[in-house]
Amino acid sequence: MFANTSEKLMHRVRWSMALAWLLLIASLFYDPISPWLTDPNHLGLLQIHSDDCVMVQGECLEKTPYALGAPIFWGAIIPLAIAILLIFGHELWRRICPLSFFSQIPRALGRQRQQRRSDPKTGKVRYELAKIPKQSWLARYHLYLQFGLLYLGLCSRILFINANRLALAICLISIILAAILVGYLYGGKSWCQYFCPMAPVQSIYAEPRGLLTSTAHENDRQMITQSMCRSVTQDGKEQSACVACQSPCIDIDAERAYWQRITTPEQQQLYYGYVGLVIGYFTYYYLYAGNWNYYFSGAWAYQNNQLATLFSPGFYLFGQAIAIPKLLAVPLTLGAFTIVGYWLGRKLEKHYKAYLLRRQQFLSQEQVRHRMFTLCTFVVFNFFFIFGGRPFILLLPVPIQYLYTIGLAIVSTLWLARTWERSSNRYSHESLAHRLRKQLSHLKLDVSRFLEGRSLDDLNAEEIYVLAKVLPDFTKEKRLHAYKQVLQDSIEQGYVNVSSLEVLQHLRRELAISDDEHHKVLVDLGIENPDLLDPNKQRSHEDWLRLESYREILETTLNLWQRRPARGLGADLLDVVGGRRSLDSIEDLSLENTPRNKEFLQTLKREYAITAEEEEQILKFLDK
Repeated sequence: MFANTSEKLMHRVRWSMALAWLLLIASLFYDPISPWLTDPNHLGLLQIHSDDCVMVQGECLEKTPYALGAPIFWGAIIPLAIAILLIFGHELWRRICPLSFFSQIPRALGRQRQQRRSDPKTGKVRYELAKIPKQSWLARYHLYLQFGLLYLGLCSRILFINANRLALAICLISIILAAILVGYLYGGKSWCQYFCPMAPVQSIYAEPRGLLTSTAHENDRQMITQSMCRSVTQDGKEQSACVACQSPCIDIDAERAYWQRITTPEQQQLYYGYVGLVIGYFTYYYLYAGNWNYYFSGAWAYQNNQLATLFSPGFYLFGQAIAIPKLLAVPLTLGAFTIVGYWLGRKLEKHYKAYLLRRQQFLSQEQVRHRMFTLCTFVVFNFFFIFGGRPFILLLPVPIQYLYTIGLAIVSTLWLARTWERSSNRYSHESLAHRLRKQLSHLKLDVSRFLEGRSLDDLNAEEIYVLAKVLPDFTKEKRLHAYKQVLQDSIEQGYVNVSSLEVLQHLRRELAISDDEHHKVLVDLGIENPDLLDPNKQRSHEDWLRLESYREILETTLNLWQRRPARGLGADLLDVVGGRRSLDSIEDLSLENTPRNKEFLQTLKREYAITAEEEEQILKFLDK
């Protein structure tokens, strides 16, 4: 829904969001205005009612006029972010997130850490944008780090920053500075992918797709999808700026990333542990105060003595305070609920699988887990909004409160219905159908009499497969040709693993192509392009996008600089790569032989981490 929104517009939105966040932080230091709205003598929704007693461990909490910065952040902004993720998906939130914006400041300023690399063949030294290595500890276990930071953040909320404006301001500023630092140290969206504590929350609510999210796998002609990195060229055209900082990438295709990770232990721990963590977080307010009114009154967001309660009793049950300091009670409670949530989730998953077997319903492990994860998201979303934003909602007229609750229930139910039947097979089925559509259009077959006035683009996945079966002109030879092109594109773009016979198995079945014919196609591809089937060459869709992004920007830039098209420059540029001409000769081809142009080309290669081999391949393409 928002994937095609102009980057210029979204950039202005990000600026607005960032400035609004900075204004809120400033109000935490100094706010002479909003306390007037909560004064008992000021009539309004937010005024304090001195005669209403909020009991905390058997005593009435002292009430004084308070600033609204912290209550607005916890009671409005956080719930709104959760709702955006479920409804509009990851593609909207990541494009407007202030922290994502702050993390990109070093990139916008052209000040990012570079790593020195030496070409093993030529010995030439080059510099490239620093990225987190794919086999590093952080790349493999970042989800544990992010979930741990989320756990510490929720503990800190209850202990230090819920009502303490100065502590909250320092916390938010520290997070912003951390995002900027990571943006300097690593390229791409490394802060969002590897460090941000909000990332696990985004995975829970935005995967496999939001209620109104666009689909990335059903549009093979669009290179920029969902919330992937993009830039605007000098002539106002949007181009991909992907540097392959993570694979699979949720910004490129959230559903693809979801299916590739669904059977990993990390995802199981994330979903089940998160449900327990959220339940434990809200339950603690009752365990601490001895009643629910403490939470629903919103007093926890403005009480004056939050830090003074760190060593007071952390539990109050059955009218008795339990002498465990709050400083220990909070992490113990949230940790225990997280562990129990994970344990219970695993048990329920096993019982659900056994139940299906008893009813002779044979679902794959990933499908069983998908349904469990879907239920987790549905349950935790509705549980969250029993509490999230409720102190503000309870100030509104009762009919509006009912509309709010009913609206959330409808939205979450629609999301559940849309998500429940999804499967990785269905995803692959749709993805291959749209690549087949591309090949059918290239073959220029007469399909008009079968479409009743519609075009190929109007057909869904099932209709594409049916059309491929009934077309009389779609002969066996043409089917093999179409299959070969789909297979080649899928391998080049990092979608499939050529070592398995299961590659495109569904498409082979639909096109009546045997395994022997599949092997023959692979042999032909290997003869035509030996690199394509090289087992030592690891391919990923993200790396393909990185190279395509570089090629597109290079071609566009050269077209702007030259009197002739970039595709006529490949031979000249190959002389540079082959060492027959100096690097400076690239700039000789431009209209403006300036240091600025030379620095731009060097920066472009560093940013996309282009090796000499990759550059040679790209320049060969430009020479076609």
